Amino acid sequence: MTQLRVLAAMSGGVDSAVAAARAADAGHQVTGVHLALSANPRSYRTGARGCCTLEDARDARRAADVIGIPFYVWDMAERFSQDVVADFVAEYAAGRTPNPCLRCNEKIKFTAVLDRAVALGFDAVCTGHHARLDGEPGRTRLRRSVDPAKDQSYVLAVLTARQLGRAMFPLGDSTKAQVRQEATARGLAVADKPDSHDVCFIPDGDTRQFLAGRLGQAPGQIVDAAGGVVGGHDGAYGFTIGQRKGLRIGRPADDGLPRYVLDIEPASGTVTVGPRERLDVHEITVSRPVWTGCPPPEAPLDCTVQLRAHGQTHPATAWPEEDVLRIRLHEPARAVAPGQAAVLYHGDLVLGSGTIHATRAATPA
Repeated sequence: MTQLRVLAAMSGGVDSAVAAARAADAGHQVTGVHLALSANPRSYRTGARGCCTLEDARDARRAADVIGIPFYVWDMAERFSQDVVADFVAEYAAGRTPNPCLRCNEKIKFTAVLDRAVALGFDAVCTGHHARLDGEPGRTRLRRSVDPAKDQSYVLAVLTARQLGRAMFPLGDSTKAQVRQEATARGLAVADKPDSHDVCFIPDGDTRQFLAGRLGQAPGQIVDAAGGVVGGHDGAYGFTIGQRKGLRIGRPADDGLPRYVLDIEPASGTVTVGPRERLDVHEITVSRPVWTGCPPPEAPLDCTVQLRAHGQTHPATAWPEEDVLRIRLHEPARAVAPGQAAVLYHGDLVLGSGTIHATRAATPA
């Protein structure tokens, strides 16, 4: 096998540590790098729940020492703030629900980091993502992990063919339990470290309060499907499509059933709520399509589509139309939020992806 110069992105968790160790065992020349994503790491989540803390940087360095590879810290705080945090805030301000992990993979790990790695003479970037790669040189394809519970192909599907061709995911053929067992056998102190959760740059997990601190109060009305005012709020950015809890509506619905967020209008600050069945959609418009598992289809393509991280897949038919992608679901899906990714699959193979731009109701209003 050809020896490659590999840059291993080490978050301080067990997955990236074992991935780096496997790359080294495969005979590659591996260098570990931890990405410093905050100008003030203490402002990020402490303990082992995030991936941006001082503890994580120390854990990554110790793992690199055990593996026996060089280790560096790269300051990516400014780029992360612009491409991930600012994007997150802007998307919520526009009434959409972004996925910051997806954006971090796209803009930081496989654009900023990969570009710098190539400029320094590295051949590939290795990460601890649970996904698989296959295909011929110049035609790398992305597949699901063998561990469905930990599969991360959804948040990687935004990567281009060029980026996938420079990527290395050594954990795709292992379950998380196997990874932890291997870490223990290797003497890595992170073997039992908990997985990261939530959004790493929100210290207490309170997304609404985080956004309020950056966007300020923007009072508006909560209305029912008929336009009747049923409550008020301090900012439409505090809501997501399909949300049920935390609506703070003063009076119950006439039928006594729970109400859910159906629509968010950022210009007027109006949040529309209604019954659960009004969340059903059967057509989706997707912007910024990326095709890695097949060429853009010339005819409607039968496939499955995943609409949120770790969400279920839905049988669908998809076809390009000018600069967007149209998806028709064979059965309605519920609470599909603009801003999230729609990822198309054939079996475990990722065909393509894009950002959900608009939806159309399954039944007339």
